[in-house]
This record gives sequence, structure tokens and C-alpha cells, in this order.
Amino acid sequence: MSLSDDINACRICRRRFLATKTGHAPAPVVWFEKEARILIAGQAPGARAHASGKPFTDASGERLRDWLDIDTRIFYDTSKVAIVPMAFCFPGYNAKGGDLPPPNICAKTWRLRVMEHIGEVRLTVLLGAHAQSWHFGKKTVMMDTVMAWRDHAPCVFSLPHPSWRNNSWIKKNIWFEADLLPTLRSQVKEALK
Repeated sequence: MSLSDDINACRICRRRFLATKTGHAPAPVVWFEKEARILIAGQAPGARAHASGKPFTDASGERLRDWLDIDTRIFYDTSKVAIVPMAFCFPGYNAKGGDLPPPNICAKTWRLRVMEHIGEVRLTVLLGAHAQSWHFGKKTVMMDTVMAWRDHAPCVFSLPHPSWRNNSWIKKNIWFEADLLPTLRSQVKEALK
């Protein structure tokens, strides 16, 4: 069996997911190939990705593709873009309907193996604090890390999640669209050459 097959067969969080408000079964969303050029590391698939089996099949995905300035053909080409969240399954919602964090057991079980399998990437895009903390090897404050984007560019870019929940922050921080995104888009083009 391949690493993707092993992850697809994983049911380590079955009891945890059944106990959530959504009461769902694990359904890993595995989206990577060896030697991808760009790594997108996020938190975990959302409910729509859980249903479709494809990451970022929502408005957040549209915004992310706009931020990267790539179309769906390139975005979903696993030889070019690896989408590797901190947990491969939708974690579910809490009793109030909020997103649950990715279970740590997933990253502990799979992440190093996946990173070794993919190998060296040309560009890493970190979406959110969970991915930033894992990749930087220390607890991070997401927006502080995003604001310090130049410290890790041009090979690593920390971004907020492309969710509507961050609209207010994006509007208040005009440098994000004026400075960070043009630099990121240029690096995406370079990585895909």
C-alpha cells in the first residue's frame, strides 16, 4: 500500500468524530504527490471538503487561489501543489457550531512521513497558527507571524486563513494585499517554472 492509501484507511479519530456535534465518520482528504513544487499547509478540511473529498471546494478556496494567482487546473494538480493540512479529516463542530481544532494525533501520526515523501518544495504557504507552529517548531501567534512575513520570505509565507472570518483583519491591514500578495504571487510563478 502507498502512503496515500495508508492515510485514506486511517480511522484513528473515529470515536472522537462520532462524539462531535456532526457525529461523522473519518474521511481523509489526501492531496499530494512526491516532488510537488508548492506546499499549502492548513488546519484541516472543512465540511465541504469532507463531503467532496477535495480540499478548498468553497469560497475560502476561491480566495486562496486568487491570493496565489493560480487557476483550479494548477491548484488541483498534485504534481505541482501539495495540500497537506495538520489533520486530514474534517474535525467536526463543537456544540455551538464552531470548528473544532485539528486533532494532534493526526500530525503526530502522519506529518513527518508525508513531508519526507513529498521532499523539498520550492515554496511553502502556511495557513493559520496550527500549521505555522508545526513548521516553525514553536507556538506562534498567527497574525504576528503573518505580519512578520518578510522574516521567512521568499520560501515560506504565513497567511491568515482565507475565510470570510478574516475580512475585517484584511481590510485593516492594507499592506497584506499591497505588499505581501504581490510578492507571494511572484514566488508562486517562480516555483511553478
